Amino acid sequence: MDTLESAGIDIDQQPGYAIRRLHQISVGIFLQEAGELGVTPVQYAALQVVGNQPGIDQRTLARTIALDTSTTGGVIDRLEARGWLERRLSPQDRRARQLFLTAAGEQALADTIPAMLRAQEQILAPLTERQRAEFMRLLMIVVTQNNDMSRAPGDASVRAA
Repeated sequence: MDTLESAGIDIDQQPGYAIRRLHQISVGIFLQEAGELGVTPVQYAALQVVGNQPGIDQRTLARTIALDTSTTGGVIDRLEARGWLERRLSPQDRRARQLFLTAAGEQALADTIPAMLRAQEQILAPLTERQRAEFMRLLMIVVTQNNDMSRAPGDASVRAA
C-alpha cells in the first residue's frame, strides 16, 4: 500500500481498532468497579466457570474462557495461592486435575458479582435496551463466526453444559 492509499484510512472506522479500544475500556471499568477486591476480569471468568461447573478440568476451563492452557495455569496458580481455588486429582484420570472453589473462593465470587454487574451496566450505558440486545446479538455473531481464528478458541458448547 502506498502512502496515498494509507492516508485515506480513518483508524476510527476500523473494527479491530474499535474492538481493542472497547476491550481497554471494558477492563478499565471492571477494574474501577472490582479493583478493591483484587480480581481481574480473567480471574473472575475462571471463578465464575468453576463455580458453575465444580470439578471442571484445567483444559476444559481454558477452552471455556478462551485462554491458552499455560495462561490458564497461571491464573489457576494465582487463585490457588489466594486460597480461592483448589486442584484435586480426578478419580477417572489421575493425570487430570479437577478444579473447585474453596469457601473463600465462593465468597470472593459472591463479592465480585455485584461489581461485575455494575461494570457490565456501565459498559452498555450509552445504549438503549433495544440497542444493547442488538449489540450483543451482533457481537456474538462476530465472535462465534471468527472463533476459529483465535489463538485460543473458546468452546461455547462447554459453557452451555
